Amino acid sequence: MSRPSNSVLIAFAVHAFTASGAFWAFLALVAAAEGRFANMWFWLGIALLVDGVDGPMARYFHVKSVLPNWSGELLDCIIDYVTFALIPAFALYQSGFLAEVYSFICAALIVCTSAIYYADTRMKSRDNFFIGFPICWNMVVFTLFVIEPGWYIAFTVVIASAVLSFIPWLYVHPVRVVTWRPLTLTMLTIWSLAGLAAVYSWYFGMEVPAVAKIAIAISGIYMYCLGFVLQYLGKAA
Repeated sequence: MSRPSNSVLIAFAVHAFTASGAFWAFLALVAAAEGRFANMWFWLGIALLVDGVDGPMARYFHVKSVLPNWSGELLDCIIDYVTFALIPAFALYQSGFLAEVYSFICAALIVCTSAIYYADTRMKSRDNFFIGFPICWNMVVFTLFVIEPGWYIAFTVVIASAVLSFIPWLYVHPVRVVTWRPLTLTMLTIWSLAGLAAVYSWYFGMEVPAVAKIAIAISGIYMYCLGFVLQYLGKAA
């Protein structure tokens, strides 16, 4: 039995919406190459918004069953690799935040460990935690841009996160993990609003407000460490 044409069109439109993330990634890459990092983070923010919305849309419109020959998950992974790993690695190198040799080391670790992580079929636990540090380099590198720690701290954070990709500690998915979800969503909202304030400040050549730096640091540490804490308390598996 054939499906109504409008169902097929809607399903394909959802895939097209997901694919638009590739265009936002392209704009971000151009901006990074030209040293316009405020613009780069803005376009990556748009791509992140698309990534957060397209999944619920696909489930609501039953895209997987309407268009079974098109893999939304594969499409999502391709775009996520570019926006979550490749472009942040390039931005870290392009920014001159680290000496060239350390920038190359960090970039190599980010892009290679991310590729391996995406190939691991065990990357999610049964209650939607990530197993091992997930491909969230966009958030890590953005936090480094905002806080501007010493190069040795930034280098250590990248090395440690790359190693943790292969250690079975849990990391929270800020939307899908049920445990402590209200608090996690609150922290995600705080991080997002503070991130917007940072991008706004950069765009107009201003210093990022101290309150935004503190908000990003606290909410970022919370989301980075929550999975491990819940795992230690026996509330995650």
